Amino acid sequence: MIGYPGKRLLDILGASIGLLVFGPVIVVFAIAIWLYDFHSPFYFGRRIGRGGRIFHMVKLRSMVVNADKAGGSTTKATDNRITPMGRLVRRFKLDEVTQLWNVLVGDMSLIGPRPQVESDVKHYTAEERQLLDVRPGISDLSSIVFSDEGDILAGSSNPDLDYCRLIRPWKLRLGLLYVRNASLTIDLTLIYATVVAIVAKSRALAIVQNVLRRIGADQDVVQVAARRAPLQPQPLPNSLAEALSVAH
Repeated sequence: MIGYPGKRLLDILGASIGLLVFGPVIVVFAIAIWLYDFHSPFYFGRRIGRGGRIFHMVKLRSMVVNADKAGGSTTKATDNRITPMGRLVRRFKLDEVTQLWNVLVGDMSLIGPRPQVESDVKHYTAEERQLLDVRPGISDLSSIVFSDEGDILAGSSNPDLDYCRLIRPWKLRLGLLYVRNASLTIDLTLIYATVVAIVAKSRALAIVQNVLRRIGADQDVVQVAARRAPLQPQPLPNSLAEALSVAH
């Protein structure tokens, strides 16, 4: 069995407390988003969960209506599809807080590999499909390391390609490290680091590096987690390279 005894209990308790604490904030922002364009303040993203099951991830909508039809699947910080209110939502990660509902109903976990879209999952290798053995999470190692993903891709002319070369390979490696080493201690540490990252990114990265060293991660992964050097492009799986060449 992957995981540890009590993980689901931690999820239920954490999600319940989180929804009670942040519920009023979610309501205020939901009203503000609705007043901006009089459309639903929520976005229900189709994602792949444990065992390859499809579920709909709840997010506060930070982009214009039908944004997925007006651009690529990767969002950079300067993306003109992001609404003024959406920039605040993204800055304080409020679009992630609503996913506590997904945790409560069992689609997701507080900590676990981030859920991906079908078009990305279909390019997983046999090893990477181990990520589907657990519930996806609101946060994990990669969520903290790449919490500035939009800024990394801000100057890109092809954010989908640059995401796949610069970020995706490391996200998958970090996700696999979590799946293979999940424990109560790591989950509590990453919950703490996720909160710290909002106000002190460097401190959160140091926490992640300590976790990686404890579980025996390769040195190149630890160095990337430090985020002190520019990310270097990585080779793409053949199927993904072909898909991107067709799309672009």
